Amino acid sequence: MSDLSIEISESLQAGDNSTKLLKVAMVAGEASGDMLASLLLKSLSQKWNSLDAFGIGGPNMESKGFRTWWPSEKLAVQGFGLDVLWRYREIVGIRNKLYRRLIKNPPNIFIGIDAPDFNLNLETALKSQGIKVIHFVSPSFWAWRENRVKKLKNSVDHVLCLFPFEPNLLAEHGVPATFIGHPLANIIPQVADRQKARRFLKFNESDDVVAILPGSRRSEILYLASPFFLAARLLLNHRPNLKLIVPAIPAWRVLIEEAAKKAGIFNNIQILTGNSHNVLEACDVALVASGTATLEAALFKRPMVIAYKMSWLSWQIMKRKKIQPWIGLPNILSQSFVVPELLQDAVTPENLEKEISNWLDAKSKSPEKIHKLEGYFSLMHSSLQCNTAELAVNAIKKIIEA
Repeated sequence: MSDLSIEISESLQAGDNSTKLLKVAMVAGEASGDMLASLLLKSLSQKWNSLDAFGIGGPNMESKGFRTWWPSEKLAVQGFGLDVLWRYREIVGIRNKLYRRLIKNPPNIFIGIDAPDFNLNLETALKSQGIKVIHFVSPSFWAWRENRVKKLKNSVDHVLCLFPFEPNLLAEHGVPATFIGHPLANIIPQVADRQKARRFLKFNESDDVVAILPGSRRSEILYLASPFFLAARLLLNHRPNLKLIVPAIPAWRVLIEEAAKKAGIFNNIQILTGNSHNVLEACDVALVASGTATLEAALFKRPMVIAYKMSWLSWQIMKRKKIQPWIGLPNILSQSFVVPELLQDAVTPENLEKEISNWLDAKSKSPEKIHKLEGYFSLMHSSLQCNTAELAVNAIKKIIEA
């Protein structure tokens, strides 16, 4: 849709005084935000007879009627310094254009879904102009970048939190918040149907299956796909019957295929477009980039190896801001290293292969280790289950009507 047609559409909507029309501006910056926002849109559309949602989003949001002005992947960057500088002008340009468009025809509410580097500055500017603002997914100030909570106080009217400990921490800083549970905890069953998932993916029950998830951002794939696939090649040297599978983000499938070819395992690996939940449900072990996918793996009760790598400069900055020993969500929520984490220089094919092999060996030699992990993850799953849709919509409704 052209800018002119968007503005005409918005002008018509601005003249509609119907209380049934809810205009919601949203920004979701990557695949996980797109998924969370699509679930929220579904709930909002059930609450309001007429909903118009627009802004920056992805295919899951579009499937719920969202009007995408810019695609989410425009904002999907990683780290600091040189990783981001080359994209800085484009991203700031998008934010400025979006701000002007929203000020010209204000929505009833703006909802920023995660993406704090982009959203917090935008939210501050919108709130100063009288637009009501909700931030969905609390920035992880409790893990690193503690100064963000001070900015959050001036940026938003309310925060929707995914984790139960967050509202009390935010309240200490004067930020109103509501725990709504994690939508994934309601979508993913407490007891997964592994046999069904394996049949769908054409695996036998006796197969050893390793899922490889090198990230949802281009920069993550550039840093992680190569060591992940070289580790897979080492695994195949010792376990020639091992099944390897990758649920690729559609936008980055070509990058993933190129990395698999360079590692020499393209013909030994199954690469799918999407289907991450089927893959995690079916696998024995997941090798996964730190992020939402680690929580998904935990909700499917799967052993995993978490890894992360970025540029040297980005790493130097990040490790100075890090205030907890863990980076993976399963470990943060457990407050313990229940699954191994390999970071930066430790992300080598040899180290990755060793940690994955430990889990594969436990399958037959010490199943009690896996059963114990499944118990941790079952408790975690229960703690995140709420009537997320109702809690989120009620919180949004209160802010709109305030």
